[in-house]
Amino acid sequence: MANTDFDVLVIGGGPGGSCSSSYLAKAGKKVLVLEKEIFPRFHIGESLLPYNRRIFKELGLTEKLAAENFPNKFGAQFHIANGSRQQCFVFQNGVFTKEKVAMQVERAKFDHILLKHARELGADIREGWTVNRFSDDADQVSIDATDPHGKKHTFTGRFLIDASGRGNLTGNQEGVRVVHPHLKKVAVFGHFKNVRLDQGKTAGDTVIARMENKWFWIIPVSSEKTSVGLVMDQSEFARSKEEPQKIFERIWQSSPVMRERMENSELVAPMQVTSDFSYYNKRYVGKRLFRVGDAAGFMDPIFSAGVYLAMYSGRLAAHAIIELLPKGKTSSWRLRRYEHDVRDSMKFYWEMVHQFYTTPFLEILFHPREKFMLASAVNAALAGELEGGFGLRWRMRLFFWFVRAQKYLHFAPRIDFQGQA
Repeated sequence: MANTDFDVLVIGGGPGGSCSSSYLAKAGKKVLVLEKEIFPRFHIGESLLPYNRRIFKELGLTEKLAAENFPNKFGAQFHIANGSRQQCFVFQNGVFTKEKVAMQVERAKFDHILLKHARELGADIREGWTVNRFSDDADQVSIDATDPHGKKHTFTGRFLIDASGRGNLTGNQEGVRVVHPHLKKVAVFGHFKNVRLDQGKTAGDTVIARMENKWFWIIPVSSEKTSVGLVMDQSEFARSKEEPQKIFERIWQSSPVMRERMENSELVAPMQVTSDFSYYNKRYVGKRLFRVGDAAGFMDPIFSAGVYLAMYSGRLAAHAIIELLPKGKTSSWRLRRYEHDVRDSMKFYWEMVHQFYTTPFLEILFHPREKFMLASAVNAALAGELEGGFGLRWRMRLFFWFVRAQKYLHFAPRIDFQGQA
């Protein structure tokens, strides 16, 4: 069966797909979204960034999300897991940071709200559909898909947005996926109750506990439920030969910081494991194709940028398509501009993630100074400020220079991962 009536085809109904389809539907475009799963469904990546709020406001989502009473997140805490050092970044303290508060969300609820909102705006949302292949030429795009009953369909449109997440459908089909050679990680995670959180305003903070070559996250996603995860090298995970839950428990019990927060915790759902963390695609566009979110590239979640980058790139893709549709033809210049903007935003977080696994980066991070307003620049970056201009960018370049120089010049005190507080 063929259908040729759509302006835009969207693969995937996660935050990137629902965001881009919402912008397109608001602009009166005919959009088809094919989502493999049936929402609500479990998903990891529960910590948002403050700059998500601008997109929520533009799409009319603010009140719907506020009604869910998701925990507010005013900052992020970084701890050395032995308790020897800690540092808290409070978003409102950065002079470059224009958005001061974020949310922690249970993704099953959050993603479902976004997808339903896109449907209410007029997007044709179809769940339980599997996209098998795509083709992309100068005149149109087409996708071959299977409906929930196993029947084959072909859909055509003028543009295609790949928001297939880590399924990376178009990137895998074209063979442009590149796995980061030094970030082959495994995450073991679950939802718990009775995790000890801070009192007061910092109760909703993301808490990061860093060991020498692995780290934990603690993210409160509701008043009763907290997401806790461990990120470690894939090779170490494979060598252990233990069940994931046993590995997780053994390692958190070795950390004073984690023991203090987890000693009374109870697992409320089965532990989950995900691997092959970080990759990127060599190209983010095709002739009429835009890759958004994890379908452009996926990185280690240490700085909670995943949902924001998905929605940010989904917004950019939608605006590009809205600009191109009336012209009746595509534009290599417009595609290059989209690719440049997305690559630029992802490149920054790639560097942050890569440096996070080096000791000099942590030594500088745990000893922030406001010389040249560098601490404010880092604060803004952690909040999701991607359009801060030259003033922010040169400060981040200087910050990374200090990180590289720390190895030799010792600007900040050394960190001892093995000692105790």
